[in-house]
Amino acid sequence: MKKQRRGLFQKSLDRIETIGNKLPHPVTLFAGLAILVLVISAVLANLGISVEHPGQEGEIVEVKNLLNAEGIQYIFGSMVSNFIGFAPLGVVLVTMLGIGVAERTGLISALLRGFVLSIPKFLITGGLVFAGIMASVASDAGYVVLPPLGAVIFAALGRHPLAGLAAAFAGVSAGFSANLLLSATDAMLGELTISAAAIMDPAYAEGMNIAMNYYFIIASVFLLTIVGAVVTEKIVEPRLGEYKGEFREEMKGLTTLEKKGLLWAGVATLVGVILTALLIVPENGVLRGEDGGIVQSPFMSSLVPIITILFFIPGLAYGIATKNITSDKDVAEQMSDTMASMGVFIVLAFTAGQFVAYFAESNIGMVLGVYGAEALESLSLTGIPLIIGFIIVVGIINLFIGSASAKWAMLAPVFVPIMMQLGYSPELTQMAYRIADSSTNIITPLMTYFAIIIAFAQKYDKKMGIGTLISVMFPYSIFFMAIWTVMLIVWMLFGIDLGPASPIHYNN
Repeated sequence: MKKQRRGLFQKSLDRIETIGNKLPHPVTLFAGLAILVLVISAVLANLGISVEHPGQEGEIVEVKNLLNAEGIQYIFGSMVSNFIGFAPLGVVLVTMLGIGVAERTGLISALLRGFVLSIPKFLITGGLVFAGIMASVASDAGYVVLPPLGAVIFAALGRHPLAGLAAAFAGVSAGFSANLLLSATDAMLGELTISAAAIMDPAYAEGMNIAMNYYFIIASVFLLTIVGAVVTEKIVEPRLGEYKGEFREEMKGLTTLEKKGLLWAGVATLVGVILTALLIVPENGVLRGEDGGIVQSPFMSSLVPIITILFFIPGLAYGIATKNITSDKDVAEQMSDTMASMGVFIVLAFTAGQFVAYFAESNIGMVLGVYGAEALESLSLTGIPLIIGFIIVVGIINLFIGSASAKWAMLAPVFVPIMMQLGYSPELTQMAYRIADSSTNIITPLMTYFAIIIAFAQKYDKKMGIGTLISVMFPYSIFFMAIWTVMLIVWMLFGIDLGPASPIHYNN
């Protein structure tokens, strides 16, 4: 049989994979990066590198030397807290306690088999991407829940599990700024944008609202769902080829006992949802905010334990009904086994936590952000080329600084006034930022959840490395950014409001 010729794009992905896989193990890589930050901090500090804080006039931010006496004291004194304070660590471990019970009792397997046997197969890929996009409502928990579920769904269908994992990861991470509902991201970024707009025009800022991108992000959900499904089925899955790994999930019908377990789990879920709703729906609900709101409330900060409970209780009910749980010892053992399987991630969390902490402490991220902003301003671009240039620069910065709020706190005071001077609204600047921030999340090892995605992927491919994962996710990043940017340009050309009372143009 004649060997199929590989196009330039596929060859480029092969090259990315080859180069990336030459990188050391992620544990070693993060340790090396942490050491590199220490060295660079010393060099830049001795050179006297500093910038003016973009949000606080007159305040000078200098690169801190982490290899002088004070810096060395910080390294030793913060090592434990850097590990414990690594953002994904608690989220992942707590969430996995509930998911582990649901998985090891057989509930997730039964649900997935029931799902894939009942839904038209042509809708599964798009449905997985859609679910990932909507998962941003649950903040970071979507990273832990959906990618492994996507892998199992695809394996159950006889498709490559890594394609399912990639589709879910793309939705959760690259589509993070799209949703049908407002989330904590809207509130967090919106407040920063309003503050930045007040630098130029306090009266205009006073009339802004955190739902300033709501119309656009709703439309984005449907566009990105289609794009993600097409990229998965036309580029990613064909490139992965036939799955020849050990993990298999046979498509078996549900037994009578499993159906009974699902019924018990369904009732338990309903009870859990009702009890949770009683804490949220009433105007005086204990998980509402002080002003009665939901977006900024204890509910949003309690999503991880809520998700854990809503997995644990149905898993427990299912296990009891199917006799997979006969005593409390079974539950403890299942939770212990789940934690044991997270060993690689825990080690990764230690080295990654040191790197992230050193990077923040050294102020290198602040310096990079300010210099990047100045470089874009010096290009003297206007109109659509300016928006495109801004998106590209932010996308590159995102490869080094993962936190959306940290970057925007740094960039908003610089770019929002610049765009307002050119006649573009703060709402437009924020949406352009969100497109760039989301699109490149999935191709940077510095993204805090990159390590856990590798850990999930290694279940199906023991040789999975950073380069392989980047090469798998790269097409999503490119197509999401390109098509999402085109959508924003079309929105600009038609002058459609981005959200309630949120125009494209700013008129002083």
